[in-house]
Amino acid sequence: MNANIISLKRKLRSPALNVSVFAVALLPWISQSAPFTNGMVTSVHSIATDAGVRVLQQGGNAVDATVAVALTLGVVDGENSGIGGGCFMLIRRPNGEVIAIDGRETAPVGASRDMFVRNGKALGQLSQTGALASGVPGCLAAYDFALTHYGRKRLKELILPAADIAEKGFVLSSGYASTLAEVAGEMMRFDSSRAIFFRNREPLRAGALLKQQDLAATYRRIADQGIGWFYRGPFARTAATWMKQNGGLLTERDFNDYQIKLREPLISTYRGYKIVGFPPPSSGGVHVAQILNVLENFDLASF
Repeated sequence: MNANIISLKRKLRSPALNVSVFAVALLPWISQSAPFTNGMVTSVHSIATDAGVRVLQQGGNAVDATVAVALTLGVVDGENSGIGGGCFMLIRRPNGEVIAIDGRETAPVGASRDMFVRNGKALGQLSQTGALASGVPGCLAAYDFALTHYGRKRLKELILPAADIAEKGFVLSSGYASTLAEVAGEMMRFDSSRAIFFRNREPLRAGALLKQQDLAATYRRIADQGIGWFYRGPFARTAATWMKQNGGLLTERDFNDYQIKLREPLISTYRGYKIVGFPPPSSGGVHVAQILNVLENFDLASF
């Protein structure tokens, strides 16, 4: 079996951190370079799913397809996804080895216990929207590590098609437009959000063409210069400057120091089956194991 991948991302309501869930699984292939004869790609948006399928048709493997899907979701699923967030990647290799890549966002060095407290009172909105709600993004580092160690394609090959979509635009679905309307009040606070997601001070509606020129330019810089441009170059400096001007804590050093972590996969069983999940800091693997452990004590067939 070729690599089977599940990548889970955490959702945060902030201008910088939006994330989603996706999965890719593949069946046997012919050779290391030939396109796959059998495969499956699933995501929350057809454009992203198509991007993953094309990568398989071009000889990429499950890791390549997953990264292509993720980068495309960052364009077409902006209410949930994006390179400003963090992710967990669970990879099963053909030899049965399982790798758990923790690319979750981390708190800035300057974070403190009372960073969301004002006049002795905790303000929840500070942790949800704005400069203080953002952590150091880990997605790009995780994608790059996965591709370098387990993929066949280069990051450049996978991010440029997504950049084209961001530049040319895509038609908003009713779901995206509905979510945009729900958070319009929060997004109106930011000049960049108003410029991209609003027309005449009204949020874009279903059927509108959403173009994201800045995102396209960012993707192309990453394609040209690698993730060093993002973590240790102009992007990190620009982000740190914005944070300082807007009351945030993220610094250039926070970006420079970010590192993914390799975790030990969580192994459990259910009625004789081996279940592999992502360990903490993800809660998913633990919860699935707990739920299945409870269900194992019941005769489900009798229900």
